[in-house]
Amino acid sequence: MMIKQIRNSKFVIRNCQKGMTYVELIVVLSIFSIMTSITIFNYNKFEAKVDVKILANDIASKIVEAQKSAMSGKWNPSASLNWKPSYGINFDLTDKTHFIYFANIGGVGDNIFDSADPVLDEIGITKNNFIKDLKCSGTSISELDIVFRRPDSKALINSEIGSCSGDVEIIISSPQAVDSTIKVSPSGRIQIN
Repeated sequence: MMIKQIRNSKFVIRNCQKGMTYVELIVVLSIFSIMTSITIFNYNKFEAKVDVKILANDIASKIVEAQKSAMSGKWNPSASLNWKPSYGINFDLTDKTHFIYFANIGGVGDNIFDSADPVLDEIGITKNNFIKDLKCSGTSISELDIVFRRPDSKALINSEIGSCSGDVEIIISSPQAVDSTIKVSPSGRIQIN
């Protein structure tokens, strides 16, 4: 009799181990869908951070290119004289999706971008990112020129309020409100935060 009960209980246990119920299946699928939605939401924020950091690197690279061109004495073929100009970057908040890389052909002390200066490259900002703000020593400004003049690697920084003796910040942003800051010091140091 006892052997018969043991055989029956084993048989019952084996029958209980078959598959999942519908409720268990629904719970597992619900957990999976919640985890997937959280991952997708975080991915969009991550992608915005990466795009803004890449844009910050591109802007910083263009500033470094201006610095290197000025330091190396790169000749500008559009000039009628055989001289080596200064090079710079112009930011203007009236157009938050472009900035200008230019050769500064003004006289000594002319460290601003004007219509006489040849535009070497006009860079468009993509993916709906934009220049959010420009700051000179913590004060918001609407226009900024960063010029490098040979043989000095220092940055000559000017805005609509005049020469800027402190650090300048170029703050860029994405539509998802992810910001990155490029800081340029008068010594020529460029830093991305």
